Amino acid sequence: MAKALYRQYRPKTFDKVLGQDRVVNVLKNQVKLNKISHAYLFAGERGTGKTSCAKIFAKAINCLNPVDGSPCGKCENCLAIEEETTIDVVEMDAASNRRIDDIRNLKDNVIYPPNKLKYKVYIIDEAHMITREAFNALLKIMEEPPSHLVFILATTEIEKIPQTILSRLQRFEFNKIGRKEIYQQISQILIDKNISMNDDAINLIIKKSNGAMRDALSLLDQVLSLELDNYSL
Repeated sequence: MAKALYRQYRPKTFDKVLGQDRVVNVLKNQVKLNKISHAYLFAGERGTGKTSCAKIFAKAINCLNPVDGSPCGKCENCLAIEEETTIDVVEMDAASNRRIDDIRNLKDNVIYPPNKLKYKVYIIDEAHMITREAFNALLKIMEEPPSHLVFILATTEIEKIPQTILSRLQRFEFNKIGRKEIYQQISQILIDKNISMNDDAINLIIKKSNGAMRDALSLLDQVLSLELDNYSL
């Protein structure tokens, strides 16, 4: 099965993240200065790079040889996270793991130190879906977190995150991706695949993506699946 373009071109280092310079610079500096917080919130519209940055940050803080605050991508820790062969970096979808029992199970596991990495990282996507009772259980973990634990919560609806949780997080706001950055990414993909597409067609994809890189690449995927001789309007 062919891998979707947004997965093929998902950034693996901070330098490849487009349109989020402010967020990237702060995260890189934290890695360089070894000032890692125990909890982060990545908030913003869908398709703007929240989960990608969470994965890169998880690699960066565990990397054996970070380069300017970014993961090297070559050490055993980076490879284990990238290949999803480590149990120390856990991705959870809060839409499916939102109940208090799910958070209690998490609480039982986070107390144990990492198996091989430096930090045990929990990336919780769609965090606004967590129930009130489960948030209360999560709050108890955040109040006295073990030193090896890092939470990264991602959400498109920050207003649904309780203030008690927000006060214990470092908050990062992700912007919509600019037209220039989306055009740059689409153009690079077309070059890689030796495909021609006129600017009108590219601009229509950008317009319909509404600042979401993932949506732009999904739309491009659909267009390219037509296997036309000429991609133009």
